[in-house]
Amino acid sequence: MTSPPLRKDAARNWKRIVETARHYLDEGRPLQLNDVARTASIGVATVYRHFPTPEALLETVAAPAFEALAEHAEQTLADPDPWQALRGFLAAGIEAQLTDASVSPVFTSPTDTLERTTELKQRVTGLFGQLLDRVHAAGTIDPEFSQADLVSLMCGVAHAVHVHTALAGAEPVAVGRRYLDLLLTGLQRP
Repeated sequence: MTSPPLRKDAARNWKRIVETARHYLDEGRPLQLNDVARTASIGVATVYRHFPTPEALLETVAAPAFEALAEHAEQTLADPDPWQALRGFLAAGIEAQLTDASVSPVFTSPTDTLERTTELKQRVTGLFGQLLDRVHAAGTIDPEFSQADLVSLMCGVAHAVHVHTALAGAEPVAVGRRYLDLLLTGLQRP
C-alpha cells in the first residue's frame, strides 16, 4: 500500500530529517530523534510524526543502499561467469558496509520496523542466494558452503577492516576488497 504524496513543506521536512540523520551516522553519532530534530531545526513532534522510532529513521536512511545492492545483484546475475558475478556482488556488499554506516545495523537487525526494509532485505538475500546457487551449480565452491556461512564471513571481513584500518590509517574499501579477494581465493575450487 502506497502512502499519499507529502505536502511540499512536509516533504522538505522529511528530507531535512533524513539528511540530518545521514550526517549523524557518518559522524558516528547515535540517532536520537530529539537531537536530530534540534539539529535539523524541526519540531520534535514533526520528526516523530515522520519517524516514530530511531529504527524507522535508520531504516529509511539505509533504504537507498539496499536498493543499490539489489540492483547490482540483478545486474551481476547477467554475467555469464557465476564466480565473477558472485565476486562482484560481494565486493559491492563490502563497499556498502564500509561506506554507509546504516547498512550493517539494518542488515543484522533480527526485526524490521518498516515493511519496505523487510522487502528490500528479502530481495537482496534472495538475489544473493541465486548468485550462490549459480556458483554451486558451476562447481567452483564447496557445495556444503551455505549462504549463511558467506554472510558470516562477510561480516567478519567488514569487522576486520574496521579494526585494522583504524589502527593503520589505511583506506577501508581497498582493504576490504583485498580481504575479500583473499577469502574468495581460499574458497574457490580449481
